[in-house]
Amino acid sequence: MTVIDELLAHNRQYVDQHGHRELATSPTLHLAVLTCMDSRLDLFGALGLDLGEVHLVRNAGGIATDDAIRSLLLSQRLLGTRSVMVIHHTRCGLESFDEETLQEDLTATFGVRPPFRLGAYRDVDEDVRSTVRALRESPFVDDAEIRGFVFDVDDGELREVSVS
Repeated sequence: MTVIDELLAHNRQYVDQHGHRELATSPTLHLAVLTCMDSRLDLFGALGLDLGEVHLVRNAGGIATDDAIRSLLLSQRLLGTRSVMVIHHTRCGLESFDEETLQEDLTATFGVRPPFRLGAYRDVDEDVRSTVRALRESPFVDDAEIRGFVFDVDDGELREVSVS
């Protein structure tokens, strides 16, 4: 049995336990969270969230890519979110490599340079600030309330980052 087969078995158990339920399409807290894809982030548990309350937009590093901005635009414009939390985290894999070196390695391996930034950084607080600033500067994201945070993967604490 593969991992995917095991997950499908878990899903059958989940459906049997929970049955049918209807949740609103729009998140009830009118909040979108841009965060990292890291598997150590249990934001529902750490923030006391439940299904249907927020939109989670996840990518490597939780950075303001074109696709993340597209998702936030649709979340705000069509589904009523008003606030955005940016949550990066400690011990992120993006801190472990040099952007240019990896870009060169990928170019040598694939024969073409990736057309996107990989997102390497050295200072998690500055990376949060950079992401918040990029969202605030985007004409496609309502910047009424955009705040940045660092999640500690070792103890679950969330710390706000001051962004000027």
